[in-house]
Amino acid sequence: MTTPLLDPSPHSSTHGGAEQSVPLSRNVSWFDDALLLGIMAALAGCGLIYEYLLSHYAGRILGALEAAIYTMIGLMIVSMGVGAFAARKIKCAFTGFAILELTVALCGSFAIIITAAVIGFGQQLPLTIANTLGLPPDHLPNGGFIASLQTLSEYLPYVWGVLLGLMIGMEIPLIARVRQSLSDAHLLHNAGTIYGADYIGAGVGAAIWVGFMLAIDIQLAAALTASVNLLAGLAFIWRFWSQIRHAKWLLIGHIIASVVIGLLAVKGPSWEQHFNNLLYKDKVVYAKATRFQQLTFTERLRGGGLSPVYNLYINGRLQFSSSDEHIYHSFLVHPTLAASARHDNVLIIGGGDGLGLKQVLKWQPKAVTLMDLDQDLLALFTNPPADMPTDLSNALLALNGDALNDPRLTLMVDDAFNGVDKLLSNGQMFDAIIVDLPDPSHPDLNKLYSDLFYRKLNELLSADGIITVQSTSPYHAPNAFISVGKTLSAAGFNVKQYHHNVPSFGEWGWSIGSKMGKNPQQRLATINEIPVPEDWLTPGLIHASFEFPKHFYDDIDKIKVNDIGSLQLYYYHLAAWSENEVINLF
Repeated sequence: MTTPLLDPSPHSSTHGGAEQSVPLSRNVSWFDDALLLGIMAALAGCGLIYEYLLSHYAGRILGALEAAIYTMIGLMIVSMGVGAFAARKIKCAFTGFAILELTVALCGSFAIIITAAVIGFGQQLPLTIANTLGLPPDHLPNGGFIASLQTLSEYLPYVWGVLLGLMIGMEIPLIARVRQSLSDAHLLHNAGTIYGADYIGAGVGAAIWVGFMLAIDIQLAAALTASVNLLAGLAFIWRFWSQIRHAKWLLIGHIIASVVIGLLAVKGPSWEQHFNNLLYKDKVVYAKATRFQQLTFTERLRGGGLSPVYNLYINGRLQFSSSDEHIYHSFLVHPTLAASARHDNVLIIGGGDGLGLKQVLKWQPKAVTLMDLDQDLLALFTNPPADMPTDLSNALLALNGDALNDPRLTLMVDDAFNGVDKLLSNGQMFDAIIVDLPDPSHPDLNKLYSDLFYRKLNELLSADGIITVQSTSPYHAPNAFISVGKTLSAAGFNVKQYHHNVPSFGEWGWSIGSKMGKNPQQRLATINEIPVPEDWLTPGLIHASFEFPKHFYDDIDKIKVNDIGSLQLYYYHLAAWSENEVINLF
């Protein structure tokens, strides 16, 4: 990674722990030069990957992925600058560099698993104390030292980022000094050459992260990255043995570290997952890291012959619970299709679990198109993998009625923002559109709640069709909820909003819109029964769901439309879900 470069003193070699003037050669040999520049490029890639690893882990486990990434990058860049200045205190560049790479490799390989252990311990400690003392569930000890431990554990990834940043910042100055000491003449382009290797290596590291490491376990990725640091150190020791103090001991240290990192590569992912599982109240029965998100399934056994409750968490946030998902999906789907003039051709955006699709298929459509970004998520609910527990596999297929294997379904694996352009270019039209995306908790999701995206959907919807968008909680995030409705209106829809309690989530809301004629609430006011098999939802519940508290919309004029590029909805959502911003209106 790039750091401020200290101008190295020329004409130096090492002896007795400090560089001395020894004319080894007129110029650095091509082999030594290529080795040093190759090492620098490899270490630059490692440094960038460490930034991504730590911020990615913090975002997946603790939430707020974007904030974690920006915070981590900022901290590490500052730390690298400090490390570059601190490198001048290292007397022997050769010995210092060998020690540095051993230390970076160990810290890099242990950072994720130690963080997971501390966070998991902090979350599990109150339950352990409560069970030991026989305390009731509403008397969990969550204050004092335990609260401090839980809070501090959230900052642990950033502590690792600072430590690694300090050490990574020392690499360029030390390599520059080593390279200079191998020549008795001043290297005119020393800084430029090393920075060039650094930039190129960082670019390669970014490509490796995006193209490979995002799809593997994060602890395995950390171990593989640390192994590159270790190999760089070993190559350096081999080539510059005579200039390194205590070279034999450093070689032994590298060999021991190789064994430790190899163990972390093989066993570390399962250990890390075990620690992550401590974050969940119920037993974790299956977990998978996809290219885009961390998927975790939990199981809660119940007595009396009742079936287990299965929950899906995405990046630590509850996606659905088998105990009440039917409430959410019934409210998402049935008002949409009941208000639409036809339901022959339906578009679902998101909903890769197939639970909403199951409800849509009750209306006997001729064709359904479902668009989701995550191929791995779709696969779990289409053909569960062999490593998934059989009970969970059967439960998932029963929950969605094996809907994702229905012959009327067309699956599109694509980013919705670009995927709808393909539908438009093909001239497709839909009788109803159902948008079942995660909350706009990240800027990348925010664009899928923007006025531009909704205008695209307007072009896809038949004139007498209906669109419905899941719109977060009107209880916890009223400004975000209202902003979704206003943004749909700005895109040309006649919008109404409705809400209902979903026990696992609390009060939840949806926005429903029509293009012409009566608004959706007026259309639904005339229904006396739901014309499809439905054991829970009734017309009365639908009618009542459009009622809100007396002053709920008093500040609607102050709430802004989510214009594309504004991130307005993202900021509403981010502020609302902060504990101090909750507004009680129900």
